[in-house]
Amino acid sequence: MGMEVGSKKGAIASMNVVPLIDILLVLLIIFMVITPLTPKGLEALVPQPAPNQQNKPDIEAKTIVVQVLDNNQLKINEDNADWDSLGPRLNDIFKLRAEKVAFVKGDDKVVFAQVARAIDVMRNSGIDKVGLITAKLEAGQ
Repeated sequence: MGMEVGSKKGAIASMNVVPLIDILLVLLIIFMVITPLTPKGLEALVPQPAPNQQNKPDIEAKTIVVQVLDNNQLKINEDNADWDSLGPRLNDIFKLRAEKVAFVKGDDKVVFAQVARAIDVMRNSGIDKVGLITAKLEAGQ
């Protein structure tokens, strides 16, 4: 408590700031101790494939491309197909796959309605992501 000595008579109003300074110093020390203890992430190394292994055949085996050709012809990875068997064949292909991604490629002379029909059949077969392959994409541009 603060106390003043003097000849004045009556109540003296003065604020005692010592407890306030003590509390602020304790908080300052607590924050100084806590600051270096911020959580850090764990460093993890991702295993890399051996340099002598070829992963390209695996990638090609996973990629499914449905080609819409002229005269209502379809191909699934260079295998001939028709509109009636497209859905069941895609169901069989993607039955055991975790990644359900396929691509559609249409010829220049094909009406877009045929490509949209192929996309619709693919989505109904349970394929999550359907990508479009264009001539520029195929040429690597």
